[in-house]
Amino acid sequence: MFEKQIGIDLGTVNILVYVKGRGVVLREPSVVAIDVSTNRIVAIGSDAQQMLGRNPESIEVAQPLKAGVIADYIVTEAMLRYFIRKIVGRFPLIRPQVMVSIPKGVTTVEARAVHDAAMQAGARVAYLLPEPLAAAYGAGLPIETPTGNMVVDMGGGTSEAAIVSLDDIVVWSSVRVGGTRLNEAIISYVRKKYNLMIGEQTADELKIAIGSALLPEDSTTMEVRGRDQIGGLPKTIQITSEEITEAMSEPLGLIINVIKQTLEQAPPELASDIIDRGMVLTGGGALLRHVSDLITKETGVPAFVAEEPMACVAIGAGRALENYDMMRRGIMSV
Repeated sequence: MFEKQIGIDLGTVNILVYVKGRGVVLREPSVVAIDVSTNRIVAIGSDAQQMLGRNPESIEVAQPLKAGVIADYIVTEAMLRYFIRKIVGRFPLIRPQVMVSIPKGVTTVEARAVHDAAMQAGARVAYLLPEPLAAAYGAGLPIETPTGNMVVDMGGGTSEAAIVSLDDIVVWSSVRVGGTRLNEAIISYVRKKYNLMIGEQTADELKIAIGSALLPEDSTTMEVRGRDQIGGLPKTIQITSEEITEAMSEPLGLIINVIKQTLEQAPPELASDIIDRGMVLTGGGALLRHVSDLITKETGVPAFVAEEPMACVAIGAGRALENYDMMRRGIMSV
């Protein structure tokens, strides 16, 4: 009864941790700062993110997860250990049970790497749950019923669309396109149009402040500072919301295609349920202005943003651990 049950959304951009009885207790960037000469970790999470783009050569600031999978095993393990210790303390008497969400489309090797990293980081037992299933459960969809429940999880590195019924995924599609790709598209657009180099944090600020999935009715502008590619000196320009919408159109189109693929694969009975109920959007990408309107327009199926889109996967992973017997079918084996 004293054993902690922890649900972890191991995201490319952010890590969220859910604890039974307490809800989401931790939300930090998936960023690690490393001293190059000693290979020692200098900072993790928010502290490391503040160094991003401002670090000297002696410090490497890295995201150990790429497209939802482990790119650097040792650093990911250290990061997980840091966050788990934040929850249970440095020397817990009883090691916690952990449920980690990972993209549905990962390979067996990638899934094993996440499982082993969680065990090495201090878990007594670790389970893996596909992100779309965790997102649907965390969003409050009636996934235990024999009806079609569609969820689109738009994360930092991966976007996945799935239809869930009877506590498991029936059909799904995914693409390694997410919030990071949207930022890269904005960086590329500004570089090509204005010969201005901007960083990922600036692109993210543009996306959040004036970005929209559809052309906005009222145009807004934002001042952007960067380095001029030709002169090499700092430069300031004004960017409009229409330009940001244009910049993001290609990666958003790839996400729309994945949603369409999933709808095309749906069994007729479940497809009729989805037409009646619509689909739920989760993940940080769901917070982009008018993204639900764009998806509704392109697919003809109503789309709604979940109540807490960024927290849905972590909540779903935690609740799946609390109801392990019910969710057993959907848990991935390694």
